[in-house]
Amino acid sequence: MINLCRTEARHHDRRHRRDVWRTFGPLDRAGPFADGFGALDAIDEHRLPPTSALSQKPRDDTDIVTYVREGAVTYDDSLGRSGVIHAGEFQRVTVGRGLRHSAANASRAHWAHVFYIRLRPLVLGLESSCEQKRFSAAERRGALCVIASPDARRGSLRVHQDAVTYSALLERGQHVVHELGPERAAWLHIVHGEVTLGEFVLTTGDGAAITGERAVSLTARAETEILLFDVVAGRAREAPAS
Repeated sequence: MINLCRTEARHHDRRHRRDVWRTFGPLDRAGPFADGFGALDAIDEHRLPPTSALSQKPRDDTDIVTYVREGAVTYDDSLGRSGVIHAGEFQRVTVGRGLRHSAANASRAHWAHVFYIRLRPLVLGLESSCEQKRFSAAERRGALCVIASPDARRGSLRVHQDAVTYSALLERGQHVVHELGPERAAWLHIVHGEVTLGEFVLTTGDGAAITGERAVSLTARAETEILLFDVVAGRAREAPAS
């Protein structure tokens, strides 16, 4: 089954010249994706003017994957960590109890295009940590590249959820198939471009929930960038006492 979330259904928040499109909208409690999808709690797309702060409300025991598509973002936290995430880089931050984390456009002249992805934990009581990696266009071109996974497979970022995040850059006519295991589901997000997914055509900003299928099979109709999340529903549990 494929359930679509068209780009116009996303909640658009425009404040202080920032533009944020939220795929999963807690303000729309009647919507089918108000509570996210599996381990996915948020997919927020930000377009930040120069020096503008990234609008985010990190929760305890959460993994945040930040993808800078254009520009650069500075970050710092209450543990004294700071740095810059450049275009093409992904960062995973685990928000432990009481961690304060902030980020902003690093440029005084140029806008930044940033994706902010929040994942629900399988285990509570996580320690704060951070890692960052560049996944080149060559690694992502024409195939699904693992960006984040629970076992850090293929050099990906390590997350604390039963969820695997993929990125791909596709040329027109390229076909991608991702097999789904038993009781697995997938969320597809079109970062840019246009694809055919089953009987549907998805364009920039569209999303789709794929459930009860053996595989995700899509074909690019133009130069396209996608994010794909392979997830399973699961409840958080308290970490055992050490």
